[in-house]
Amino acid sequence: MDKKFGKKRRKKPGKLGMVPVDENVPLPLQRQSDDIILKKNKWINKDRILVFAGRGISYRDRHLMKDLKTLMPHHKAESKMQRSKTLAVINEMCEMKHCNKCIFFEGRLKRDLFMWISNISLGPSAKFLVENIHTMAELKLTGNCLRGSRPLLSFDAKFDEIPHLKLLKELLTQTFGVPNFHPKSQPFVDHVYTFTHLDGRIWFRNFQILSEDGGVVEIGPRFVLNPVKIFEDSFTGIALWENPDYVSPAKQRQIFKKAVKERYVNRVEQKVHHETTFPKNAYESLAYDEIFEDNDPIETAKLLEGKAKEKRVENAKREKITKISKDSLTKKIEEKQIQVIRGVIAKRKNAAKNKRKA
Repeated sequence: MDKKFGKKRRKKPGKLGMVPVDENVPLPLQRQSDDIILKKNKWINKDRILVFAGRGISYRDRHLMKDLKTLMPHHKAESKMQRSKTLAVINEMCEMKHCNKCIFFEGRLKRDLFMWISNISLGPSAKFLVENIHTMAELKLTGNCLRGSRPLLSFDAKFDEIPHLKLLKELLTQTFGVPNFHPKSQPFVDHVYTFTHLDGRIWFRNFQILSEDGGVVEIGPRFVLNPVKIFEDSFTGIALWENPDYVSPAKQRQIFKKAVKERYVNRVEQKVHHETTFPKNAYESLAYDEIFEDNDPIETAKLLEGKAKEKRVENAKREKITKISKDSLTKKIEEKQIQVIRGVIAKRKNAAKNKRKA
């Protein structure tokens, strides 16, 4: 029993192995305070991204910005920028925050959202119109991933074929890719960012990896980037590329209002046509009662022929009246439109003269 429950003998320490000279460099006997201490840095890519917005964005746009911040552990925050400041001030703000990339959200009329993605040091910068926004808080996006984990970036095959998409691919990779060994990141890869080019737009989706077989579930957020311009420098410079198919949201709303106005004009024309062609006699059969008063077939035939001639004359008169009423209505509408256009042109001329005088 004593042997069984007795104290175990301590093992003798093994012999120390030989360590290569490169891994364990002997320190000098004397070292000055000004000498630089060499360290092994695994965190090589030290990209920092400034993510903030200007004043005037809606609540949905603000939630989208918050979702991007949660997905990017290498970001830095900043308060909202005033409208009076120009975009060139953002470069100075990034230098003060020690950031070399920037994502800036610009809102207009609390309806339209524009996203700027820029490389602060050398450029380029790209401007996008953000459409079809869905945040992570929506119930249909049921995925969940580890906070701060590094994502995989998946791009469509078209990003390697079209020239301006090659540039955008490199810009998006450097912006959304989390640096390896970042202090705030986790050493796991459990979700995927997909960038798909379809219908002239870039569709962004975020999926959680469930299994090695390829099972995924969407996390969010989801949005569509409609590229507008690509500039040479950061928020400034020459436009390297411009989207020829881009139509501004204000122009789209203007086209929709014009279509609604044309429907109103058509409805008025139909109303006038209905009033002019409305029958005066409710029962036309009463006009032929004279035919049945006499039994002579020759006289009835003559009466029928006379009634037919009267009806033809009345129809011809009605057609002339409707044509005249339609022409007069369209002329009035055209005259009103011309007056409005002349008034707008006169206002612009007066404004231009006032600017020249000033």
